[in-house]
Amino acid sequence: MPDAVPGRASCRASTARRPTAWLAAGAVACLVTLPAWGAAETSDDVQRIPDYRRAVAASQAAIGRPLVDIRLRDSTGKDVRPSDFRGRPLLVSLIYTGCFQACPVTTQFLAEAVREARRALGNDAFTVVSIGFNQPFDTPAAMAVFKRQNRIDEADWHFLSPDPTQVDALTANLGFVYEATPKGFDHVTQVTIVDAEGVIYRQVYGEKFDLPMLVQPLKELRSGQVSRELTLDNVWEKVVLYCTVYDPQTGGYRVNYSLFFEIFAGLTTLGAIAWFMLRELRRTKRV
Repeated sequence: MPDAVPGRASCRASTARRPTAWLAAGAVACLVTLPAWGAAETSDDVQRIPDYRRAVAASQAAIGRPLVDIRLRDSTGKDVRPSDFRGRPLLVSLIYTGCFQACPVTTQFLAEAVREARRALGNDAFTVVSIGFNQPFDTPAAMAVFKRQNRIDEADWHFLSPDPTQVDALTANLGFVYEATPKGFDHVTQVTIVDAEGVIYRQVYGEKFDLPMLVQPLKELRSGQVSRELTLDNVWEKVVLYCTVYDPQTGGYRVNYSLFFEIFAGLTTLGAIAWFMLRELRRTKRV
C-alpha cells in the first residue's frame, strides 16, 4: 500500500455471520492498518488501492461543510445532537464496537493525544465524541461497554449511537467512506475536527499520528475564538497559546517562556521608540 493513502483500516468479520451491504454483524477481527502491507498484498488489494484515494478525496471534500445535526443517543440512552456541543471545537471519531483491534487501538491512541492536547490547551478546550456507525448493533449499551473496555474516562468524551436510518447521512457528511468486504470492513481511519460553530475544519488520518497534526488545528481554532471575544483573559490565553510549542524530545507540548521575554522586549522597544518620537515632536513644536 503506498504511503500516500493514509489511515487505511481493514477489519475481518467473524465467520459466524457475514456482513451485508454496508453493515457488519457480529464480532470482527481487525487487521493491521497501512503501511504494513507490502509483499503480503494480493492482486485484489492492489486493484482496490485507487478506491482509497477516492475515499481520502471524499474525506477532504467534507471540509467546510456544516456538521449534520442528526439525533444521537449517548451511552445512557439520552438523546443528544451535534449542535449540543457547539461553542468549542469538537473531535469526531467513527468506530464500531465489534472491532477488537483497529478501533480499540485508534481509540486508545486518541485518548493519549486528547490528554496531551488538554495539557497544552486546557481541560475545557474541546469536546470529543466517538460514534458507532455499525447500526443497529452499536447500541448505547454496546458503546458503554466499548468505552469501559478501552478504559476511556476522559471528561467531555461522549460515546454516541445514531439512528440506523441516519448513518448514511452522517458518514456522507463527514466524508467517511467504508465498505463491507469478504474480510470485513475497509475504511480510512480519521478524526474529524469541527470548529465551535459546527463546521468541519480538518481531517486527521491514521490509527496513530504525530501529535501536532491534532493540536495545531485546535490551537488555530482556539486562537481565533479568543481573538473574537477580546477580553483581557482571552488576550492572555492567546499569548499562552502562541507560546505553547511542541517538544519532539518529549513528544509533548510545553510553554516556551523565552517567547514571553521576546514579546516583553519587543513591547518595551516599541514603547521606548514611541516615547522618543513623542518627546522629539514636542521639542520641535517648542522651537
